[in-house]
Formats: sequence, C-alpha cells, structure tokens
Amino acid sequence: MRNAPHSVERAFSRRDFLRAGLTVGIAASGGLLLGVSFNARSDGGAAPASVIAGDGSLQAPPDQFAPNAFIRIDPDGTVALVVSKVEMGQGVYTAIPMLLAEELEVPLERVKLEHAPPDAALYADPLLGQQATGGSLSIRATWEPMRRAGAAARMLLIRAAAQAWQVEPASCVARNAVVTHTASGRTLGYGELASRAAALPVDADLMKTVALKKPQAFTLIGTPHKRLDSPEKVNGVARFGIDVREPGMRVAMVVNCPVIGGTLAHVDDRVALAQPGVRQIVKLDTAVAVVADHTWAAKRGASALVIDWHEGANAALTSAMLFDDLRRASERQGVAARTDGDVDAGFKNAAQKVDAVYQQPFLAHATMEPMNCTVHVTADQCEVWLGTQVPTRIVDAAVKVTGLPPEKIIVHNFLIGGGFGRRLEADVAAQAVAIGKQVDAPVKVMWSREEDIQHDMFRPCYYDRLSAGLDASGKPVAWTHRIAGSSIVARWYPAWFKNGIDPDVIEVAASLPYAIHAQRIDYVRQEPRGVPTAFWRGVGPTRGAFVVESFIDELALQAKADPVEYRRALLGQTPRARNVLEVAARAAGWGTALPKGKGRGVAVMHAFGSFFCMIAEVDVKDGNVRVERIVCAVDCGHVVNPNTIEAQIEGGAIFGITATLWGEITLKDGRVEQTNFTDYRMMRINEAPRIETIIVRSGEDPGGIGEPGTSAVIPALTNAIFAATGTRVRRLPVGDQLRAGQTA
Repeated sequence: MRNAPHSVERAFSRRDFLRAGLTVGIAASGGLLLGVSFNARSDGGAAPASVIAGDGSLQAPPDQFAPNAFIRIDPDGTVALVVSKVEMGQGVYTAIPMLLAEELEVPLERVKLEHAPPDAALYADPLLGQQATGGSLSIRATWEPMRRAGAAARMLLIRAAAQAWQVEPASCVARNAVVTHTASGRTLGYGELASRAAALPVDADLMKTVALKKPQAFTLIGTPHKRLDSPEKVNGVARFGIDVREPGMRVAMVVNCPVIGGTLAHVDDRVALAQPGVRQIVKLDTAVAVVADHTWAAKRGASALVIDWHEGANAALTSAMLFDDLRRASERQGVAARTDGDVDAGFKNAAQKVDAVYQQPFLAHATMEPMNCTVHVTADQCEVWLGTQVPTRIVDAAVKVTGLPPEKIIVHNFLIGGGFGRRLEADVAAQAVAIGKQVDAPVKVMWSREEDIQHDMFRPCYYDRLSAGLDASGKPVAWTHRIAGSSIVARWYPAWFKNGIDPDVIEVAASLPYAIHAQRIDYVRQEPRGVPTAFWRGVGPTRGAFVVESFIDELALQAKADPVEYRRALLGQTPRARNVLEVAARAAGWGTALPKGKGRGVAVMHAFGSFFCMIAEVDVKDGNVRVERIVCAVDCGHVVNPNTIEAQIEGGAIFGITATLWGEITLKDGRVEQTNFTDYRMMRINEAPRIETIIVRSGEDPGGIGEPGTSAVIPALTNAIFAATGTRVRRLPVGDQLRAGQTA
C-alpha cells in the first residue's frame, strides 16, 4: 500500500467529531469513516484529532482528537481497518479484525486490514508511547478500543436505518452486516447505510457509553479461526520486504566491517567491477556495497572485494573479557529496583543460605527473512520499502541521513518474515538510505545470512547473583538478586530509563509471584564494549525467568521438597499463578515415574500480563538432550483467537528451546565467530517436541502472548535436565556442557 491508506473529503466540521475516542467523517467514496483512539481522555474533553485529507495526506488539526486507527465502510459494504500494528507471524491481522467484527456485527472475512503509514500523532500505541509493534501488546492495546469502535459504528448504522424507515432505533437489530427492522422485516445493508450514517449528528459520549457485548454473548471472540493471511502466504501472493521489485531496481549486497566498531581503510574493487552485471561500488565508513543488476551479480561482486579495515579499539575483544566486565560489575552495589522487609535480618536469622551465579550469552535473532531494505533517494524525496516494527523510526533515520524534511520521506511497510525485536531497529534502513544516496535508481540493499548473524543487534549477555535465606522448613525468608547487564531501554527509549532502572531488565525478577517477605533486587548497568544490544523476544522476562525459576528449583532441592509442591506453597497470594501450576502439573502427569535418563522440569512465570506454567520432559543420553514433551498452561485473560495462542506458544517454545540448547554469539579478536546456521544452530523439525497447550479461561483483560512462551520454557527445560542428570545448569547454552561436566 502507498503512504496513505485512503482518501476522504474534508466535508465535515470539527464540531461533528466525537470527543471521546471516535471521529466521524464522510469518505471520498461516500462511505463512513471512523477515526478511533486507543487512549481516549477519561474526562471526555476535547483533544487533538486527525483526518485523511482529500489529497491522501494525513493531517492533524490542533484542536481535534488524534485517533490510533481508521475504520472505513464503503458503499459496497467492505470494511477496511487501518491500524498501526504490523503482522510478523503473531496473528494480529486476524485477531484485531475479530475484535472489530464481533461488535460491528460483520463477517470476519469482510474486514480488510491495511498497514498504517508512519505517523506517531495518529498511530502511537498508548502503552508504548510510539508507533511500534512489540512487547506482546497488540491485543492488550486494542482489546477495548476496537470493540468500542465496532459497537459505535454499529449504533450509527442502526440509527441511519431507523431514520430511513422513520422508526425507533431500538426496534432494529444488526446482524451479518445488515440492519433489520424486526417488526416489518425490512433490511438495509451496511454499504447502503454508510453515507447516511456518516452524516448523522452524534453525541460526544458515544464511545464511552455504547453498550459492549457480555463475554457470554460473544459469537466470534474466543472461537478458533484460521489466519486470514495464511492463504496468500501459502500461494505466494503475500509480499514481504524482500519481495519488492521496483522498475529499474538494482540490488546491493553489503560487506560490513568484521570487527565491531571498525572502519573502512581501503578497498580493491577491480575484480568486483569486472563481474557481469555489477554497476558500481559504494563505500561507507563501516561497510562496502556492491550494486548490480541482480542478486547473483551483487553476491559475486561482494565476494571478489579485497578490503582493508581499520580494526579500531575492539580488535582484541573477546567474550571472556566481556563476561569478566560483568562479573566485576556484579560486585558493585546496584540501583535498587525493589526492597521489601528487613533483608539483612532475614539472612541473619535464616537456618541456611543458598548462593548462585547465572550467566547468559549474546543471542542473534536469525529471522527467516534476512535484513533488507529497498530505497529510492532523489534530490527532493526518499522512498523506502521494507518490513518494520517501527515505521516512524524509519522516517527519522531517513531524515537524518538525507537531510530531507519528514514529509518527503515515504515509507511502504510490508509483512515481516520474522521480527523477534530485530525490526524494532532502524540501522539497516539508515545504511540502505546512505547507499541509495549514491545510486541513481531504486536499490534493494540486502544482507547475507552471514552479515545478518555477525552484525545483528544482539540480545545482551547477563550475569546474575542470587542469594536466599531459608527457614528451618526450607522456605525462603530473605532473597537478594543482583542483575548486571546492558540496558536496551536506555538507548531505545530513554524516557523509560528512570533513576538508573531499566524496567525491561527487572521484569520477572522484581515482581516475583512467590510470597517472600524480605527481598532486595538491584541492577548494575554494564554495557558491553562496542557491542550493540537490542530486544529479543522478551529480553527481561527471558533472562529473569531462567534465573528465578532455576534458583527456586535449587531452593526446593535444599528443602528436600518436590519442585511443584514447593512452588505451590509459595503461591497462596497469587491464585492465577497457582492455578496454572496445578493445571499443567495434572496434564503432564507430574509425579509419575520416568525411566532413567529422563526428567521433568517446571517453571512458573508472570510476565506481559499473562500467567504461564511450563513443564518440560527430556531424555538425556551421552550428554545429548532431546526434548520430548512440553506442557503449557496459560492464563492470558480473555482469549480472542485460541488458534493464535497455541501457535504463538508452540513457536515461542521452540525459539526458547533452541536458544537454551545451542544459542550463543561469541566474540574473538573483535569478531563474531558464528556465521550461519551451520554454527548458529536452529532446531530441526525432527527434533521438535510434542507441545500441548491448555488455555485457562479467565475473565481478566487480555495479557500478552507472543513472547512469554519463549521466556517460560527455558527454565522448565534446564530444570528437567537437572531432574534427568543431577547436573545443574547455571550457564547457557547447554550445548556440550553436559558431556564436559561444565554446567555448574
């Protein structure tokens, strides 16, 4: 789609806008246009709003409300939903339309979801503070606003039909995109009513006062539904960023400096330029790009380059040096993230004390779709095609590189072939624009898999110190946890980094579901020298769940207690967590005997607004771990599409198992040692376990689902390895540690 999703006429006055999260206008086609806010003011007062002008541009008058989504009902009955969330495999292009369709009373297949253009004033997620897809927030952010928007639109359509028939709106009902007068049986379709509904006067409180369905009345929400985007992905019609083909387009393959922080010294490009199809060589401060007529020519040219680099200050950097930095940092007093009770007295009076140190490595994202970005830079405009989680950041990056004003940057967003947080960054887009400035044509800039893995924005490495004081019965009476590691938030969104605390880093660690009276959790920020770090499918909870749930297992061992029973006794004040533990334990057959070499492990987690319990069953032979079964009980509040939840838990679990067993980025001589899937291993399909998901029904608001499965499975797996072998895993990945006896 192009920069604006649709054009409408400015044929309505500002006073006609609803002031509590809904704007109403007449589309250029004569249909109904609604602008919907995800963060309406509670006082009902006026706030800025936006419309799509007749020229297709998005405009935000200063005295109107700025919506986060647009709903358009055309005269043919088509319902178009323009929303800022992007589809990267998590299923939001089905689940969000389900919210709207439920209350609007239209068939789900009739709702067409379109990418929103980059515009933070219109499309910022109120929970993130910017236009972004991440944090497992898509359904959490849209749950009520989308339903209210559908209900308000339905009410306007009913009023329009009642006006046409000169009857009371209460005598009409809407079903299946048709309004029916119950007494006479007369009907009018939504398409026939759209323009009439757009012209109706509306009261300012419609969005707040419109009646929403009770959960027991849902006919769509909570029912399994096939993904609306699956057919096009199967038949090849779906377009991802890497699929872009523009007239006259060239392809550039990038060779980045292999040493982190190094710069270009000299390049001998004579052989590269002699390759058939190679057009030019573009030199940047830290990279060289070969521009050619097609991908193969660009790859051949890139392999023929002879490059000298200034390796810089990080030329001798190793992973061991970085972990030594973390170890020393962990010996310093950190910034307190949580302090409860008298911790020192708790340890003084404890019957015994348990200490542990846990380490986790850098991780790459290794998305199925390698990093790519197509650009066309001219003197007065920059056009960008890619799949991104942060379209407005792409605009900002292009502005910085080109010097053009934001209105001259056009971003076309596509489906994303794997994000995991990698596409929350704009580094590749910035590089592509810098290359595009030197190319007199559209150019698709591509990273090979090797460049992708070796120059990723990595999940940080961490070093955690924990201590617990236990009473005579083995229950914890004092708990300390010091986290040393990078702060992604301090770089990515500084406003969230307050008083030295990164809220992502401490998630899970600073909000234990367990009843422990005296706790002290602190954080020491230690950035890895020169290594860029970024979000990775639940960074804080992924790190925190492994550490906390592994340590809880260690305490259960000291108490000579069953791991499930030990947790159950500490979860009396967190009934949702206790419930998923009990559900999962029953389903997994916890307590039944397993053959020698096999073991079960358990982990409980509350993160992203959801409660998880994972139980893993493994078979360990000759130091090789085979994960045979995963049982997951999840309470994520109201369920929109159970199919999506199951798929996300399955994918998240496999992602987490892969990282636990093999995931590790290491540095030597300032270089990332891993190059491709040969040495940054992915789980094979024949290695995938049986995964059983039990959705615990709940009346709470929805929680997140895209990332928790990855976070919760890691400690369940390492605890299962301990149950099978008696060897405690405190350092990831497991890899060949079991054979070498290096786990603890």
